[in-house]
Amino acid sequence: MSKYQICVSGAAQGQTVEYAHKLAYMLGAEIAKRGHVLLTGATSGLPQFAAAGAHENKGISIGFSPASSYRAHIKSYRLPFQEFDYINFTGMDYVGRDIHLVRSSDAVITVGGRMGSLHEFSTAMESHKVCAVLTGSGGLADFIPTLVDGIEVPGKDAIIFDVDPTRIVDRVIAELDERYADFKEEIKHAPRPGSASQSRHAG
Repeated sequence: MSKYQICVSGAAQGQTVEYAHKLAYMLGAEIAKRGHVLLTGATSGLPQFAAAGAHENKGISIGFSPASSYRAHIKSYRLPFQEFDYINFTGMDYVGRDIHLVRSSDAVITVGGRMGSLHEFSTAMESHKVCAVLTGSGGLADFIPTLVDGIEVPGKDAIIFDVDPTRIVDRVIAELDERYADFKEEIKHAPRPGSASQSRHAG
């Protein structure tokens, strides 16, 4: 479990793209520099900037597309593709894509954001993922503190709030290390494929 899959969730369009695109890029870059995998919704705007940050820093960038094929991704949905090392064509349109993306992630970082990002955030909370919010990036990210204070949100005390892209990535990774500590110890001693130990068990 050497690589975590960390989702960056943010607006595809709107004011927060102009305001927070450098922050989204930095999130993708910091995830890549630490050797982890970036997941996004394979869309334009802030997710695309995050994907560019990971891709240009020799990281792995995986996009989850609402389309069912490469052709539909480009021709029908008119979504970007250059920044992604791999695209999972979910065929689930946007709502289904969001769920598949979040459920495939170890953590979700919200930057900026609109209604689609709110869906991803609420799905992440309900799925007990590590949730982080880059405050000061506008849009949903700056509204979430008010949202979770105003309604009953189980697990809200575990949400990571930070204004610094570098620090928030470090805090997310530290939380994931803590969550996976027992699992990492277990797989450390697991027999590798083709090992003598595995051969004995197979026999």
